[in-house]
Amino acid sequence: MKRAKRKIVHLMLLLCSIIMIQGCYYDIGEELYPATGGGSANCDTSNATYSGKVLTIIQNNCYSCHTGSAPSGNVNLQGYANLKTYADNGKLIGTITHASVFSPMPFGGNRLSNCDIATIQTWINNGTLNN
Repeated sequence: MKRAKRKIVHLMLLLCSIIMIQGCYYDIGEELYPATGGGSANCDTSNATYSGKVLTIIQNNCYSCHTGSAPSGNVNLQGYANLKTYADNGKLIGTITHASVFSPMPFGGNRLSNCDIATIQTWINNGTLNN
């Protein structure tokens, strides 16, 4: 009888441990506050220009793999014309938003911030101008 009670106690402890582990998660501001770009009220997309904001985002997050003579996936994002091609055909926004039919980018990295994605989306919505 003692043995059966001990087994029950062990099973209860194991069950409680599993429940507690499943309840743990990592709070990611961008997932908790998507409308503000990660909890920051400083996401201003009103001046989402190629030279002013978009180019910097692409340089900082994409150029390490997608430039040069042998860009990863044969996708070269260096220069306005190349980036515009991917922006206009929907592949740029599909990959950075991790849409289901696209390869999520940056590859093996975290998704761009909601603010960066919103900036690029605004630039696309405004006609992908070279401004």
